[in-house]
Amino acid sequence: QVQLAESGGGLVQAGGSLRLSCAASGRTFSTYTMGWFRQAPGKEREFVSAITSNGGYTYSADSVKGRFTISRDNAKNTLYLQMNSLKPEDTAVYYCAARTYYSITARDSSDFNYWGQGTQVTVSS
Repeated sequence: QVQLAESGGGLVQAGGSLRLSCAASGRTFSTYTMGWFRQAPGKEREFVSAITSNGGYTYSADSVKGRFTISRDNAKNTLYLQMNSLKPEDTAVYYCAARTYYSITARDSSDFNYWGQGTQVTVSS
């Protein structure tokens, strides 16, 4: 089992940047496919980006391509999401998630086994 804790959220103006971090407990972080999801008020949780266990492959939602970059540091048991050119529609609670089995296509919440508590990102216009 792994425990996940997000940080780095906050209030930023449109066009600004934030970097989210997700610290993982346990010795098996390097074996998990990791992902970021977000949930805006009144909306369903949606996929943002994911990265394979060794960091060799990433994939993202079309809405964030070219603006958000997912990365990981397995030595530090940490997942990152660099968010640039933020827009008001990026406002949401952002969650990191871990998937036990390797995947390069997992995009649904049900594909991931463990979740953090979330961090709020608010982008003002």
